Amino acid sequence: MHSRRRFVRECSTALAGSLAAARFAPAAAQGTAQGAGSLTDVPGIRVGHATDPRRPTGCTAILFDAPVIAGVDYDGSAPGEMLGVMLQPVSPLQHIHGLLLTGGGPMGLEAVSGVVRYLEQQKVGYDWGIPNVRIPIVVGAVIDDLALGDGRIRPDAGLAIRACEAATSAAVAEGSVGVGAGATVGKMFRGRKMGGMKGGVGTVAVRAGDIVVAALSVVNAAGDIRDWRTGRIVAGARNLDGRTFVDSAAQLRRDLEAVGPRAERRLDDEPFRATTLTVIATNAALDKTSLTKLAMMANTGAARAINPYHTNGDGDQVITISTGRVTSSASLTAIGAVAAEAASHAILRGVEQATGLEGWPAVRDLR
Repeated sequence: MHSRRRFVRECSTALAGSLAAARFAPAAAQGTAQGAGSLTDVPGIRVGHATDPRRPTGCTAILFDAPVIAGVDYDGSAPGEMLGVMLQPVSPLQHIHGLLLTGGGPMGLEAVSGVVRYLEQQKVGYDWGIPNVRIPIVVGAVIDDLALGDGRIRPDAGLAIRACEAATSAAVAEGSVGVGAGATVGKMFRGRKMGGMKGGVGTVAVRAGDIVVAALSVVNAAGDIRDWRTGRIVAGARNLDGRTFVDSAAQLRRDLEAVGPRAERRLDDEPFRATTLTVIATNAALDKTSLTKLAMMANTGAARAINPYHTNGDGDQVITISTGRVTSSASLTAIGAVAAEAASHAILRGVEQATGLEGWPAVRDLR
């Protein structure tokens, strides 16, 4: 409760002079959301998870009551995405109809076709000028969770359709569900027997007057997850005792200091299999250029909670969406500042709400 109040106070400060005092948007009592609000607190957005427990892996569908405008910021070295390039301001495409976050590495993008099929059957999409044909624009983003269990088990179109069918405007379930089922963190030193931990899905929402800014993050980071307000590592690479933290950033510095002229290989040759996906949603009316800037600002919030972030093995992405239901004179800077705070908090919740697996303990297991 204390951290929740502190987060509200920080958001209120960021919005001072531009928006009304910020507070958590109310969340329905469903799933594992615990009162921090969720992405569905932005009216017109529905979210559904589908989990394959065999590995585990899964996907999360984000659907809309009406087409939304979207933007994106790619700062990861190897983002796995589908149609994301069309979110850039230079693209004439103005609206999208769905978003799928999925596990399974690059092969998991196959699941996007399931959302396309589902929306087409619902007669959602652009009128293509052809009788009985509508074209849904569905953006896909993927995490690499293939190292967890049998990597031959991956989300497919059928699993994505199940996620669409489960999509609801109720509070979003958090933790090791949907795309977060196979998410892990702190895995930069697995080759040295330094274990990582379980990641997952986290979400929050902030209400400021008529404006709602919400974040949903899939935490599958190479680096450690920190409480940015105290600097404390919450989840990450673990020492050989299995309970204390390595501090990945400090270990990288030690590695750098130890590098000699005859070093055989670089640490960044390691396959980190890491990507953190963050979705920021707001009901404030914003165009694609403004949403691109909003994504950039939100990415700074993710960097507060993940260290190191955007490593050479990461495919990090931030996608922003606007339902456009509220026209406001609030500054983009104010909305962006709150979005960054929301991203930080959603990432923290992603590991706090996770459920551990063999070899990948969760935060609650260490406590």
